[in-house]
Amino acid sequence: MDQYRTEEEQVEAIRRWWDENGRSTLAAIIIAVSLAFGYQTWKGNNQNQQERASDLYQAMLQTVANADASPTQQQSGIAIAEQLKTEFGSSTYAQFAALHLARVAVENNDLVQAEAQLRWVLGQADKGSDNAQLAQLRLARVLAASGDNDQALAILDSQKQGTYQASYALARGDILLGQGKNEDARLAYSEALALTATSPGQVNLATLQQKLQSLNPVPQRELDLAQPEALAPDVVVEEVEGAEAEAEEPEETVILDGGEG
Repeated sequence: MDQYRTEEEQVEAIRRWWDENGRSTLAAIIIAVSLAFGYQTWKGNNQNQQERASDLYQAMLQTVANADASPTQQQSGIAIAEQLKTEFGSSTYAQFAALHLARVAVENNDLVQAEAQLRWVLGQADKGSDNAQLAQLRLARVLAASGDNDQALAILDSQKQGTYQASYALARGDILLGQGKNEDARLAYSEALALTATSPGQVNLATLQQKLQSLNPVPQRELDLAQPEALAPDVVVEEVEGAEAEAEEPEETVILDGGEG
């Protein structure tokens, strides 16, 4: 009888506990299951989205990879890039697509469209990321080509650390050279050359060295030693003046293909 009473009391205790806590416990279980199911669903959808974006990006690359691509193929590549931006705007692949569209716009001499695409990337990419740095670098060159040298230099100067420092210094040198600021350009090129030691492969080293050499006039003594009898004094003067004029002649600014990768 005591055992029965004890079991009866246990059942009653359980019933009271359920009356007091059962609903909240059941609700907590339902919420936990729903969250777990929701997370798995989101994870699956996100993976599917990434795979779809990746497939589209690969299709775009295959379409535009051929140097002899027809106008129809080029338009197809542009359409795929725009689709990536529209349907997968938050993905990295969409940023890559916009960078491609900016390059196409530059090739078509549409600097306004190129600027718009690069600013779109900057609005989507994480600050300081490789994509953001690359977009800034290319935007600076586009702005310089549009005549807005001050804003271009401000963009380049704002990025003090990052992956593309040698390319930034090279772009700064190109812009300064275009402004006729030869000494400032020489310092920027020298900085770019120094940075290639820690960041190899960013710039075309031979081209950079040629730019530096063009800003360093050949000393008079070296000319005299090179041809002591062949040049009359007045000819030597003309040669030196010619070297100085060549050093002061601005080189054509490369807009996007500055070796930044």
